[in-house]
Order: sequence, then structure tokens, then C-alpha cells
Amino acid sequence: MATASARKRKTKTNDIENIEVIGAREHNLKNISLSFPRNQLVVITGISGSGKSSLAFDTIYAEGQRRYMESFSAYARSFIGNLERPEVDKINGLSPVISIEQKTTSRNPRSTVGTVTEIYDFMRLLYARAGEAFSYISGEKMVRQSGDQILDAMMASFTGKKLVLLAPVVKGRKGHYRELFVQVRKSGYSKVRIDGEIQDIKPKMQVDRFKIHDIEIVVDRIVVSPGDRHRMAQSVDTALKEGKGALIAIDEKGTAHHYSKYLMDPTTGLSYDEPAPNNFSFNSPYGACPVCNGLGQIEEITEASIIPDKNLSISRGGILPLGGYRDIWIFKKVEALLKRHKAALSTPIKDIPKEVLKVLLYGDKVPVAVASVKYPGTEWNTKFEGIINFLQKQKDEGSEAIRKWVEDFTVVKTCPECGGARLKKESLHFLIDNTNISQLARLDINALKKWFDGLEGRLSAKQNAIAAEVLKEIRKRIGFLLDVGLDYLSLDRPLRTLSGGEAQRIRLATQIGTQLVGVLYILDEPSIGLHARDNVKLIKALKDLRDLGNSVIVVEHDKEMMLASDYIIDIGPGAGRHGGNV
Repeated sequence: MATASARKRKTKTNDIENIEVIGAREHNLKNISLSFPRNQLVVITGISGSGKSSLAFDTIYAEGQRRYMESFSAYARSFIGNLERPEVDKINGLSPVISIEQKTTSRNPRSTVGTVTEIYDFMRLLYARAGEAFSYISGEKMVRQSGDQILDAMMASFTGKKLVLLAPVVKGRKGHYRELFVQVRKSGYSKVRIDGEIQDIKPKMQVDRFKIHDIEIVVDRIVVSPGDRHRMAQSVDTALKEGKGALIAIDEKGTAHHYSKYLMDPTTGLSYDEPAPNNFSFNSPYGACPVCNGLGQIEEITEASIIPDKNLSISRGGILPLGGYRDIWIFKKVEALLKRHKAALSTPIKDIPKEVLKVLLYGDKVPVAVASVKYPGTEWNTKFEGIINFLQKQKDEGSEAIRKWVEDFTVVKTCPECGGARLKKESLHFLIDNTNISQLARLDINALKKWFDGLEGRLSAKQNAIAAEVLKEIRKRIGFLLDVGLDYLSLDRPLRTLSGGEAQRIRLATQIGTQLVGVLYILDEPSIGLHARDNVKLIKALKDLRDLGNSVIVVEHDKEMMLASDYIIDIGPGAGRHGGNV
């Protein structure tokens, strides 16, 4: 049933005004033929099982995909395979097809509303270029200075005073550094400062490889005076070169003053790398929290997960992974360990001293004598690695079956390092308007829109110049999500937690943002899970997609959607073998 407005609209990109399906026999379709207008909002309706999806997805979409595949070379098709032709004689006027189905929701825990809509990608760019860095130790704003600025600052602060200029080469790392000392000596330097103590470089010099060290090259010792500015400039340049952009000046009182050409905390000397968009991505090793690898959660084996009831004894199965008592090696080891601490397998776990229970769970370096099961009268001295440590090792290195068994004793907890923010602490200390990127990602879309509204008034002139184009793109995409009624979602919401209707509307918002023209979109009941008050927004979004110059087919039962459509195809009259007719 074509409306008057539908008849008035003509396609500008193609002389063919209709899509014709001839002889469709897929599934329960009864060799039907039909024609419906291009560049219109078309609803395919009917009772469940009548053949709506068979016509929309298994016939029209499948043929569109097959034709797209045939446009590839034979070489390319040899890798991706060929698609079977659907049971249809002919389809005329078919445009490139994009399907937005409910079952296409990603199950990847790394896919979020922010990543799939690309809003988070633009926010990463915004923070990398316009964010202000703060120290996670002192909270002070990080500074960067040129070599001339560092020289001027030192001349102004230390004129007439003695300074020792150091170039940091090792900061908080383990190793013996024998080769480093050889290289430093070959470069003409005679002294280094190791862990705060200045020492002469000696042949075969090295430090304790198992301890964490800070090592700096002593570049110069100088009394700062205006007459020695040239020497001072050379020493500063040399120290910055050897220290890869960082410099430490020690005054007469032994106080260290930190300088850097990059981001640095002037109080503590903490430095950050120059920010890039991947520093704010939880899917990149440069930005992801090192503890949870960017997931925001960790799987942990805890005392409570393996000992749910402390009233039970170990022999009665109080420790779940061990089960009830059996005459096997692990119980012999536990028994010997308890005996050493004057406890027994029959003792209720609640009565076992905490320090003994801790040894049981996390192991002990002191060997324990265990009676051999195979050779009576023989004892073996063995170390006990701990039940939790053993389970964790099996979880990391065991077979698939073993890992599934260990999963029964694991619990999911918020990452203690990032607090669920997924990012490194350095990334979380880049702020715009006193807000980090993770805090923004946790806001719902409505609150996010309000935060971005008027942001220019809260930024500096330099930040505004950098952020102008990025802010335009972010606001546009936020607007698309609001248009399809998803104002209650947040950008950090995992895609796998969304309903089918929500996932479709997110993809719909993304497609509106692409501004494609001449495409045939097919949607599968996008109103599912949508509040009635937001149905109007969804219909408007579909009409906007149509008005761009696209054809939109919606498989739908919703009355409002049918009334708003330009054309309706009713499949039925019944379900299964009683359906399949127009």
C-alpha cells in the first residue's frame, strides 16, 4: 500500500524505481513474485513462521551478498568461498545490501558501545592531543621544557651554587649492567651515581642483578655563573642527549631537581611517554592495564571459593578441589604438614590456625617429610607449593579439561589495579576539564552529551584549536545514539550484554553516521526491547536513512512502524506450510 508521499519521491541515482522479486521459493515461500519501491521504508509483516525472514534475509539479502561476492576476482573467491544462490528465479533492481540482524551482536568482551560506534576512538584522539597530564604520585601537573628553557631555569635558580648534572640511564630496573658501565666508560665518563651514591667506574664493574637500581651518568660538576653559560649549555645538552630527554641536577644540599623535554613531574621526576591515541585504548598493550590486560576484571582463586564451609574437616571434603579423603600423595603431604603444626585431617577447618591454613593454601619453602605410599617405611622430603598456587598453575598451563575444572573454583573480581577502568594509571591521569577518559566512558549518553555541550568554554584557546574537528565528530555520533533511543547506555557497556534490539539500533546509528547513499538496508524487528516512548525516535532514524537516498526493509510486527511505512508486504496467511504467500 503505497502512500501519496511515496509516489512523489523518485530515485535520483537509478532509473529503476522498483525492486522485483520473481519466483521466490526459499523455505516455505510458495513461488511468490512481488514488486516494491526503491528508496522507501518498506515493512514486511506477518505472523511468526509465515516466511518474513525467508523473504527478507534468506532471499533478498542472500542474493545481494552473492552478487557482491561475484564482483571479486576468482583468486579472491578461492579464499572466501562462493555463496549458494537462493531459491529464486530473478531479482531486479537490487542495490548493495547491508543486513542489521539481532544475531550479529559481538560476544567479544573487548567490544563496547564506545568502540563499535567509534565515539571512544575519537575520545582517544581528543585526550591524546588536548589532554593535560598529571602525576599519579604527587598529583602535580606534568611539564615539558625545551633545552633553552631548562638552561634558563637552572641559571635563574642556581647562580653561584655548585651543581652536579646527571643523565638518567636506568630507572627502577633489575640487572647487573656490566655492559652499560663499559659503554659509559668508552664514551669518556668516569663517574656514575648508583642508587643515590656517586662512584668511579671501574673495570668489570657491575651491580646486584636481582635488585632494582637507579643509575645516572655524572655529566658535569659545575659552579653556575653567567660567565660559564656556554659550558653550562653544552653540559645540559649532553645530559639531555645521554638521558634521552631527561636531566637531574643535584644541588649543594643533595636535593634532586628533575627536568625533561617530555612530560615530567618536577617534584618526583616521574615521566610519561608522549601521549598517542593507543595510550588510551584498553585493546592496545600501550594503554591496557597490565594486571587485567584491559578487561577491567580478573579471575581469581580465593580461600572462600575453595572452602565454602569451614565447619567441615579436610578429610570430609572441606577443601573442594581435594574432595573427600583418599589414600593418595596429596593427602599424605597435607597430613604431614598439619602434623608438623599439631593439627590433623579430621580437625574442622575453622579450628586450624590461620597461619597453618595460609601455608596449606599458598605453600611453604620449608620441606616436609612425607611417608611414601608406594614404599612403606620410606619418607620423602618435599616442598608444598600450596593448593591455590597449584590450581593457578593448572589454570595457566593445564589442558583444556583441567582449565575447565579449575574454573569451578574461580571468582570474577574488579581489577584491583585499575578499579575496572581497564587502562594504565598513566592513561587515567590525562585529564580534560578534571575528567579522565574512563570517567567519561561510564556516563550514560544523555550525561555525556551534557558534558560535551559547552566544553569549549572550559578549555584553553590552544585546546579549542586542537579539539574543534574532533568534538564535531563526537557530538554527531552522540546525536545518532540519542536519535534511536539509546540515551540510557554508557560507552563502556560491553556489547555482549545488549539485547538484540539494542544491538541493531547501535548498528543503525552507526550506519546513519556513514552517510552512505543507494544502499538497501534490511533490519530484523529493531523495536524489540525499546520503550514505547522511544519508538518515534527509531522510526525517525529509519526515515532519515531513507531520506539520504537508501531503501529500508524492516521485518516488524509493531503497529506504529507499519503506519509510518511507505509500503507494506504482508506474508501469510498462516505459519509454516500454511504461510509463504503475499
